Amino acid sequence: MDGKVWLTLAAIVAVGLAIAAAVLLVRVFKARQLLLDAGIPLRDKALFWVAVIYTVSPVDLIPDPVYLDDIGVLMLALRSLHAAASGRSAKEPGAL
Repeated sequence: MDGKVWLTLAAIVAVGLAIAAAVLLVRVFKARQLLLDAGIPLRDKALFWVAVIYTVSPVDLIPDPVYLDDIGVLMLALRSLHAAASGRSAKEPGAL
């Protein structure tokens, strides 16, 4: 395969990773509604903002054409928010 094919494949992978990061960023903002509950710990609230800032920041652990670090941070924030919300709702009276 010549250089043009590799460049095309790299561009396709980069676009796919950028789309995945964008989708996760949107999911993080939708999960922000969970923060309105006063029972969510401050650590989880802070993790939301850290994930958003890290995703849009030009400073990354891995250069921006590869969004794996951004995706990882966003997934960690989503998982943390959902775990905190699930733990909170399970402790409420009348919750299943």
